[in-house]
Amino acid sequence: MMASIGNILAGIFVVMGAMFALVASIGILRLPDFYTRIHAASKAGTVGSVLALVALAIVSVQTAEVLRAIAAIVFFFLTAPISAHLLGKAAYSAGYRMWSGSVLDEMEEDLASPPTAHARDQEGATWTDEPERGNHRS
Repeated sequence: MMASIGNILAGIFVVMGAMFALVASIGILRLPDFYTRIHAASKAGTVGSVLALVALAIVSVQTAEVLRAIAAIVFFFLTAPISAHLLGKAAYSAGYRMWSGSVLDEMEEDLASPPTAHARDQEGATWTDEPERGNHRS
């Protein structure tokens, strides 16, 4: 009885994960710009993968398999948002502009103004107005 409940529960998680993966793939195909597409891929794709791994953890009988599934879940939750953020920031810096229907562009004002002296100190960068001295021929 307990095994059948676990199998039913795992089946529900697999179907839900597949539905999230389907939504992510439709979002990648249908959404208007790069930024909304990486949002769909990172959010819905991560949830779909995690639900499938939860199903694996439910039906696994070995502790090592359950621990691997949990480690993979933690890995997904840690890496997917960070990688999506870095991809979006790199694309914006490379010149990929947002869809004209987007409501808010917070990065535009950040990139329009040069960093202040306080921000430079916080980043730990060494900024100077003097030209670099080095391999210049005179």
